[in-house]
Amino acid sequence: MSALLLALLAIPLAGGLALLVVRPRRGAVAAGLVSASATVGLAVVSAVQRPTARLPLFDGIAAGFAVDELSAVMVVLVAVALLAVLAFAAGEPSLATGRFVGLMLVFAGAMLGTVTATTLPALLAAWEVMGAVSWALIAHHVRDRAAALGATTAFLTTRTADLGLYLAAGAMLAGGASTLALDALPTVAGGWGDLAVAGIVVAALGKSAQLPFSFWLSGAMHGPSPVSALLHSATMVAAGAYLLLRTAPALSATGWAATLVAWVGAGTALLLGLVALAQDDLKQLLAASTSAQIGFMVLAAGVGAVPGGVLQTVAHAATKSLLFLVAGAWLVRIGTRRLDGLRGAARRHPVLGAAFTVGALALAGVPPTGLWVSKDAVLAGALTGGPALYLVGLAAGLASAGYAAKALWFVWRPTPPATEDAAVGRGGSRVQGGVAVALAIAAAAAGLLALGPGVLRPDPPPTGLELLVSGAVAVVGVAVTWRVAGRLPAPALLRSWLWLERVAVAIVVRPTLRLAATLARVDDALHHHIVLGAGRAGMRAAGTVDRRVERGLDRGVDDLAAGARALGRAARRPQTGQLHQYYAQAAVGFGVLAALTVLLIGVS
Repeated sequence: MSALLLALLAIPLAGGLALLVVRPRRGAVAAGLVSASATVGLAVVSAVQRPTARLPLFDGIAAGFAVDELSAVMVVLVAVALLAVLAFAAGEPSLATGRFVGLMLVFAGAMLGTVTATTLPALLAAWEVMGAVSWALIAHHVRDRAAALGATTAFLTTRTADLGLYLAAGAMLAGGASTLALDALPTVAGGWGDLAVAGIVVAALGKSAQLPFSFWLSGAMHGPSPVSALLHSATMVAAGAYLLLRTAPALSATGWAATLVAWVGAGTALLLGLVALAQDDLKQLLAASTSAQIGFMVLAAGVGAVPGGVLQTVAHAATKSLLFLVAGAWLVRIGTRRLDGLRGAARRHPVLGAAFTVGALALAGVPPTGLWVSKDAVLAGALTGGPALYLVGLAAGLASAGYAAKALWFVWRPTPPATEDAAVGRGGSRVQGGVAVALAIAAAAAGLLALGPGVLRPDPPPTGLELLVSGAVAVVGVAVTWRVAGRLPAPALLRSWLWLERVAVAIVVRPTLRLAATLARVDDALHHHIVLGAGRAGMRAAGTVDRRVERGLDRGVDDLAAGARALGRAARRPQTGQLHQYYAQAAVGFGVLAALTVLLIGVS
């Protein structure tokens, strides 16, 4: 295995496990930042050198890892996001623990394994670790029942969808694939190929909180904001979209999967954008916008606009990590996530406010920010498939301008009277401000990556007219929302995330629980009437055998033994040790033999 690739995966994993085991009282943040910095350096070198590795597992099946043109972007993105989030989280004393920092490092290591995996066994291993650690991170505050419930909902929902990867692996083997490499998916024969791709699609949509799985992201917002910044910007939620981008050729080969994925992405971008617009909680707004923005990445995978999807991933990671981190900082200082309670937050914290403003404008797609360029790169690909997808995507862009402007309107309103902020150390405040400014610059300038060579250069590129139209839509959306933000309607359907969780509970959870209860009753009935009945019958039979058979056998054996003892005593009597008695016994014996001989001769 390549030493460089091994180090890239091992350093965050080993560092995180060490912190989880040792749990140092001091120095956890420093150790985490050192590990994250080393990971960034290794990621950059790996992106240049492109190492590969292959570990044999079974006959003809291996765990493969590689840093190629696509994963090179992701390893750098994940490593930088990890470093930024850990540096920002250092300003929150409750998160400066070995457990939190260790979990963040392990999670990032699993994500690096996910994006570099080239075969399903390697992907499954990293995917499973990522899902398990995300549960622990969301439920980091163990006494928070809402966080625990949100973590469990997120884990069970994504875990159910993750079964699609196992289905894909089984279908590939059944279809005669000689390897479980991801790039071999288009070669799987017949219906097995369709089944394998279907498994990939389900797993990816579940992990990326796309319809109909989007609701788990709402509950996950009860976790710490730095967790949201990492999981829901460049890592876990983006992992499903990344998987679809990597397997885009297989989607196209089926004849149906690409169309399905494209429409699911476009529908999620629009509907979850409307959900975000109806929220009165900043983190819930950002969560719904995450599903919506990742919908553009999924749309890109469906229409084959892979460079546009990758560019969207990078721009979204910088933008959304910035917004989540600032939202978390305001939560610590002000003590609320509700938009009404955050009035004036940008005025009272001007550095964070300015950075948040840049991030919100980028989220709205206002020119010349990164998401403006990346969104149009995706829509240019959608337009090649017809105007319908393009128009839905454009409407989703209008919704994104609306929810971004709504958040800005509240945080820039005048400060309520008699409002005091919680004290934050000056050092932590400076670090958080520096990280926020750096991320704001990245969010604003991410679109410049489209000018470079490689996988980030859109193909087909958006035309000047398309850029102008989407930019105008974003500006109009921001302007209109700014005028009506304080009185926007919030239908219950949208506030409750389209009642997706209720639907899931109604059609999946409750039937499953009822089935489990029924099976439990059947099991109890069988247990009592059959298993226990058989046991009782066996005990009665054993008692009968004991009374009527075994005791008779015991008496027979005892009688046989008594007879043997009697014969033994009789046989001992002639054994006196006196020689004349032995002669007499011999004479009697010979006499008896002689008499028998005479009788036999006479008879014959």
